[in-house]
This record gives sequence, structure tokens and C-alpha cells, in this order.
Amino acid sequence: MPDYRPEPIETSNVQLDPSLEPLIERLSESVHDNWALQRLRQGWVHGEERNDPNRTHPGLVSYRELSEIEKNYDRTTVVETLKAIVALGYDIRRRES
Repeated sequence: MPDYRPEPIETSNVQLDPSLEPLIERLSESVHDNWALQRLRQGWVHGEERNDPNRTHPGLVSYRELSEIEKNYDRTTVVETLKAIVALGYDIRRRES
């Protein structure tokens, strides 16, 4: 087994502006939709229980139908990605229309 040691970008000192909450939620929905689209293209279908050989998964529903626990998986991905962007020196701001 390889000696893998994850080394994510250090984000513990990054605070995201609360105004980013709508962005975080929209991106979380998109993360879920991209995951679901990939599974559907691989022949997976919704099922009450995850069954890899039969390719069924209970998470193949719309984002709004997920439990808060399930939504938090997507939110964590988005928040850590946004924090990494900031840690690398980029700004996240909405373009004025």
C-alpha cells in the first residue's frame, strides 16, 4: 500500500464573507448535480439502498430532496474549495451588473 499523506491547501485561517452563502448553496447544488449526472451516465438509478453491483443509490434525487447531512457533504466541498482559492491569493467577489 502506498504511503499516501493528503496535503490539502491550508485554509484554517481563511474566513469566507457571509454574503457568499447564496453562492455556496448554489455551487453545492451544482456539485450534487454533476455527481448525479456522472452516475446516471454510468447506468446508476435511484434505489432505496446503495448497491454497487446493481448500481442503485438513494442519493440520486434532486438536491432539495437530500437530508441536511447529505447536503453538508457538498457544502464542505464547496466551502473548502472557496477557502483554498482565497488562501492562494485570489479574491471572490460578485461582478457588478
